[in-house]
Amino acid sequence: MAYQIRLETDDDFQDAMEQQSVLRIFRGDDLIESSVKIVRFDENRIVVQADISDMKYYDRSECEFFEQRKRR
Repeated sequence: MAYQIRLETDDDFQDAMEQQSVLRIFRGDDLIESSVKIVRFDENRIVVQADISDMKYYDRSECEFFEQRKRR
């Protein structure tokens, strides 16, 4: 079973990007994206990719980002 870790800081996003972690993205109470990986980020936006041709941009202030990890 997996558990979620909320990503908030640049270090959190950097670690998730380096580990190619799978993310879930929420806007309000709605799940808007799942099973995506971070391609790049800056202080305003997160760029994620689900497959080769599917890249999306999300505003950091409007969304919540969670890394999914498997329990050991």
